Amino acid sequence: MTRILLLGESWFVHSIHQKGFDSFTTSEFTLGGAEFTAALREAGHEVTHLPCHEITDALPTTAEELWSIADVVVLSDVGANTFQLPPATFGRSETAVDLIEVLRRFAELGGGLLMAGGYMTFSGIDAKARWGRTALAEVLPVGVLDRDDRVELPSGAAPSTVVAHPVTAGLEGEWPALLGLNEVTVREGSIELARCAGHPLLVVGEYGKGRTAAFTSDIAPHWAPPGFVQWPGYTTLFDQLTRWLAGEAAA
Repeated sequence: MTRILLLGESWFVHSIHQKGFDSFTTSEFTLGGAEFTAALREAGHEVTHLPCHEITDALPTTAEELWSIADVVVLSDVGANTFQLPPATFGRSETAVDLIEVLRRFAELGGGLLMAGGYMTFSGIDAKARWGRTALAEVLPVGVLDRDDRVELPSGAAPSTVVAHPVTAGLEGEWPALLGLNEVTVREGSIELARCAGHPLLVVGEYGKGRTAAFTSDIAPHWAPPGFVQWPGYTTLFDQLTRWLAGEAAA
């Protein structure tokens, strides 16, 4: 059983409803990634989910503490500012632990690290995710662009496996279509396992004693439509990827 810590995959929406002269507002909170956590739990893994707004207070402040609760950390649709601008620093100009450095050190010591795509990972929408300007840039098996890196595919594009590997065993050929991804470059020494619409989709590599991976599309809607998350290979893919990141499979 692999212990997985999922960071991100949550959002608040504040809406304004205008009805003629009058208007009112509504607010809602959504905890995403349900398909991902369900698939991994079904495969026998232990999954803990820290939504975006809890990361500052709940994420361990040393790599050793993080290692004590997780074998693999998954970053999904959450920007670097969430980790580097806690209230103490942003609001009161106080120093604080750089949580991205904690993640870097976690991988260096042997932890598994996966970055999944979205509007707030890699570079992200309007380049606001800004992961390429952090210490994690050297950890990821891909290069992060210094601009808005979204590749929107509203007509859908079917990914395909390009290299035989323990992570993609049994997933040869085309996969169900995706609706978008983040554009990245493959770092020297990393292995590109799958492509979509001519872009790297799944890339793996190593950092220090740890293993790292980039899945450049969503792990759940919206870029990952029902046909992808309900595909039997979805569980196989993320189960095998998680096990590989945790060191359970050969490199």
